[in-house]
Amino acid sequence: MKDAIYQRHTVRRFDGAPLTDTEVESLRSRVSMLNSQYGLAIKLVVSDESPLNLMGKVFMGGDGIPAYFVLAADDSVPDKDLLLGYASADLMLYAQTIGLNTWWIGGTFNRKYVTAIEPTKYIPGIVAVGHGLTQGVPHKSKSPDKVSSYEGDGSAVPQWFIDGVEAALLAPTALNRQAFKISGNGNKVSLTYAGGPLSDVDKGIVKYFFELGAGKDNFEWA
Repeated sequence: MKDAIYQRHTVRRFDGAPLTDTEVESLRSRVSMLNSQYGLAIKLVVSDESPLNLMGKVFMGGDGIPAYFVLAADDSVPDKDLLLGYASADLMLYAQTIGLNTWWIGGTFNRKYVTAIEPTKYIPGIVAVGHGLTQGVPHKSKSPDKVSSYEGDGSAVPQWFIDGVEAALLAPTALNRQAFKISGNGNKVSLTYAGGPLSDVDKGIVKYFFELGAGKDNFEWA
């Protein structure tokens, strides 16, 4: 999973080939685990009907999507945006480990079509999954000093904090805003995210990436 942080890039064009039975079983097992752990209602949809709206198809160039995760939760779930972002990060990286590519889609999915699948649920986005025509390319990223700061006992910034920030900068965020700030003080870490579209979802994704990069045993969330 940690290696997948560096291998994963957004892919918008897929070869259209259906997922294998083994891939579907693996993804649904992962979804079931996350739903059980966090009280969510994420669903894997295997379909050759595109979940994209016109903008997603024409301007974003999305094509050939064989399956996608509907990121869903009951309205009553506390911190549902944060948890859906966190769980979606796990799904994207897990998919990468079994040879699949992903695309987190917020504003360009066909909301009428997708919400009909889970009409009683809150759905901030979907994640397309399949075999990409390419492996994607790294996105332009901010420098670590623009998104992080560390206060210690006078010693050097610990490697786990450096690794966590590096991983967080590789996380996909809405419009590639990277509008987060990670602050460390000893082994305590805080994460804030500027307001905006999907900001809490983005915060959940960044949180997951930082934890995986830093190692959860090395720090505590403040």
